[in-house]
Amino acid sequence: MGVQREPGQKGVNWSNIAVGGIMNMFEVTTLGQPLEVIKTQMAANRSQSMLQALKNIWGRGGVVGFYQGLIPWAWIEASTKGAVLVFTASEVETVTLAAGINPAFAGLLGGMTGGVAQAYATMGFTTCMKTAEITRAKTAATGAKPPSTWAVFADIYRKEGLAGVNKGVNAVAIRQCTNWGSRMGFARLAEDTIRKVRGKGEKDSLGAMDKILASSIGGALATWNQPIEVIRVEMQSMAKGAAADVNRPAKLTVFNTLKYIYGQNGIKGLYRGVTPRIGLGIWQTICMVSFADYVKAWIAQN
Repeated sequence: MGVQREPGQKGVNWSNIAVGGIMNMFEVTTLGQPLEVIKTQMAANRSQSMLQALKNIWGRGGVVGFYQGLIPWAWIEASTKGAVLVFTASEVETVTLAAGINPAFAGLLGGMTGGVAQAYATMGFTTCMKTAEITRAKTAATGAKPPSTWAVFADIYRKEGLAGVNKGVNAVAIRQCTNWGSRMGFARLAEDTIRKVRGKGEKDSLGAMDKILASSIGGALATWNQPIEVIRVEMQSMAKGAAADVNRPAKLTVFNTLKYIYGQNGIKGLYRGVTPRIGLGIWQTICMVSFADYVKAWIAQN
């Protein structure tokens, strides 16, 4: 995933920090945030169909509704988590490849390590704020002026401190570990398979369409962990009526949230929002693996 060092070359590729931040900013500002909003809307409101979710989001301001939470939280999250992910995963992948480990397994280890690092380093409070922005009860419906994202952040911090703004971070870490481990592992495995089909060697480069195909496969297959994402959204959700639900645990953990969602909505509830997440996973993997590989190769040559 990263700009790989030549055998025997020492040092750290610090350029991966900039590349990761820039590529993730591009991803979230294009298709990423609309797909994130749809996915979160469906995961937080598990009785809604895709069409109902789309109508609900459109009602929040048309096209602007699909970019709710983009500024500042998604931008802050994207620039920081992308930098951490690409830098960490690249270093791990480089070391493991040098040790003779299979590229698919090296990608798996790099993605898992990078995912955990980005979750605990940057994503706890930003995912909380993005989710709060998307799912909070509409104060405007009561006739009052809705609070700004900064006011929401200040209120959570005042009431619950760091624990409040990092609510659900363990679920985020599990999600990111499995997300990027799967995406990178499956993408590298797909690349190896495509090389064999094309009659190419392990060191031969792939064309743009082959790289995009491999990333699409990796992104789509990585959505097997959708229940973890639904759990994360529920733990961070401020959807109207959530706090009033007597069956909802007062202190949410990963396991009692899983039990609550299953009890309320069954197995289908744990997979709400999986369709837009497949699209999101594909686009993220294309941006952070295929496109990023080309950007890093260009940097290495120049």
